[in-house]
Amino acid sequence: MKYIIKHEIKGRLRIHVMQKKMTYAEADTFFWYLNRQDSVTDVKVYERTSDIVICYTGERSALVRMLKRFQYENVNVPENVIRNSGRALNSSYKEKVITKVLLHYGSRLLLPYPVRAAFAAFRSFKYISAGLHCIRKGKIEVPLLDAAAIGVSVIRGDFNTAGSVMFLLEIGELLEEWTHKKSVGDLARSMSLNIKKVWTKRDGREILIRTDQIQKGDIVTVHMGNVIPFDGEVFRGEGMVNQVSLTGESMPVHRVRGQSVYAGTVVEEGELDVLVKAVSGSTRFEKIVAMIEDSEKLKSSMESRAEHLADRLVPYTLFGTAAVWLLTRNVTKALSVLMVDFSCALKLAMPLTVLSAIREADVYGITVKGGKFLEAVAEADTVVFDKTGTLTKAKPKVKAVIPFGDYPEEEALRIAACLEEHFPHSMAKAVVDAAKKRKLAHEEMHSKVEYIVAHGISSYIDKKKVVIGSSHFVFEDEGCAVRPEYQERFERLPKEYSHLYLAIEHELTAVICIEDPLRKEAANMIKALKKEGIQKAVMMTGDSEKTAAAVARCVGVDEYYAEVLPEEKARFVEMEKAYGHRVIMVGDGINDSPALSAADAGIAISDGAELAREIADITVTAEDLRELVTLKCLANRMTKRIRENYHQIIGMNAGLILLGVAGVLQPTASALLHNTSTLLISLRSMRNLLSEEKNGGNRNNF
Repeated sequence: MKYIIKHEIKGRLRIHVMQKKMTYAEADTFFWYLNRQDSVTDVKVYERTSDIVICYTGERSALVRMLKRFQYENVNVPENVIRNSGRALNSSYKEKVITKVLLHYGSRLLLPYPVRAAFAAFRSFKYISAGLHCIRKGKIEVPLLDAAAIGVSVIRGDFNTAGSVMFLLEIGELLEEWTHKKSVGDLARSMSLNIKKVWTKRDGREILIRTDQIQKGDIVTVHMGNVIPFDGEVFRGEGMVNQVSLTGESMPVHRVRGQSVYAGTVVEEGELDVLVKAVSGSTRFEKIVAMIEDSEKLKSSMESRAEHLADRLVPYTLFGTAAVWLLTRNVTKALSVLMVDFSCALKLAMPLTVLSAIREADVYGITVKGGKFLEAVAEADTVVFDKTGTLTKAKPKVKAVIPFGDYPEEEALRIAACLEEHFPHSMAKAVVDAAKKRKLAHEEMHSKVEYIVAHGISSYIDKKKVVIGSSHFVFEDEGCAVRPEYQERFERLPKEYSHLYLAIEHELTAVICIEDPLRKEAANMIKALKKEGIQKAVMMTGDSEKTAAAVARCVGVDEYYAEVLPEEKARFVEMEKAYGHRVIMVGDGINDSPALSAADAGIAISDGAELAREIADITVTAEDLRELVTLKCLANRMTKRIRENYHQIIGMNAGLILLGVAGVLQPTASALLHNTSTLLISLRSMRNLLSEEKNGGNRNNF
């Protein structure tokens, strides 16, 4: 592929593709291709200018070679990626707005007044019919107000005013429709699956392969805590499946052989072999879109209150119009009141603010599943953190493997990795990575693996029971012991590390020491959250009292709790809510899922377990915890803008009504100023809430 470099700084490249025109499909293809490269951290493709902005790590020369090798025809993009990209949507609405503007102002210049009048009268039937429909239903709502304003203008022969009112209403409807569809689409895409590898059975063995190698009719194995990657039916096994991402229902459902399961749902208990029925993923996307559009999740309580207030104000506007006419017998002054209503601006600006905030959050790698959760973050005064994988780094490392029996160090690590690779936990990943680094390849040696949440893993190798997990699980629950000759070594275990205990046939075989360093930004993040309104920060962990105390001192939390179980985290959250606090829960593991569900806003770290991400109301994909502060700032500014919009709408429209009654403004001017102010406030509501500097110069795609 031929291209030129237009601008570059370290880690960022802007190129121009040398082709006449880039289609939407080509832009999506290029985006999909670049976004899958390990060295590319962010990419934006502008099909109109054929420009591409690439943020990357590693060698510049490697990126340049990759771009030179790129050919559209050599990239196999999944069908749903192009179909659901949103580029065509943005372009179509841009064209609609431009067409509306050109037709409105062009007709004023080119068409004689009688033709414009006839056209305005014809267009008015739509709005008058909507108003009459409200009357038939016995409701006094915004359509009735619009119908009255347009109808009176037509009756008086003031077709310019009627045309201007209808033009501004149509523009507002288009902008609202576009913003809603785009926000829903962006949200749905961010909620869509991003699974790169899955387990499948080949020749009696369980192997890990790329997702794009799976075809309809293949069988994939989904272990407890993992997401189901494709629509299908249960071929073997049974389990409890959490379908909250599709149905909104948090209670898991029991699934056995022959029953259907859906992509994006999570196996909460058990293990399933799934016969793949569809691989495109389009069904999940469509279900997510439908869920968002039909769900009240997308509405904050402030948004709902604004809509209800808007409808309640309609009778007062009509009463005010009638009162002015009775007192003044001046139709012009009465129309000045009728042309100005509070409802349109309230019903348009408030949802746009919420939807735009959700869209902006996605720029920072924050997926918000509904406006009410942003509102909950804004109102929150308490935040509860999990420790491992949340306040500590998401990628802990094995520092030592200490043998305590007949198995040498490397054999013990190999067995541990064989068990741990099936389950999504940061410490499990550390064990698997350590085995890979030492090139300890293995075949599946064990029988079915059982995962005990917040405790450990149990299985059998050569008919010998093998367990790995916490001290409580291995020594108390499973009754394992340390050989007397190793007791002194056991007592000298390094205290600065977290420990995983491996036991075979009820005897301690090895202790894996894992370094779980604290995130360097954790302490500053908590300080910043308190500046933004958080009053109490709490840390809860299953680790020992000593480890928890050390971490708590370093990060500066107000309270900490050690050796807690998942249900205890959830009980603590419920207790805080009962005391009148608004609670945020931040976690990454399966054991955090009950607390995430219980909180006013559950926030999952993306590197954590699939179940946590599915249940959570908000997902943070960035590795930097300071994005939690960004989220809090965004939520606070969203609520501030909603309040500002409310005061501006009330002040502006009240002023226009007074000027109209005083005879300063004619109805035409009142309508124009009212609709113009509504449009300007709505456009302001679509602007980014955070500064352009923090936003990295991000642009709206419209």
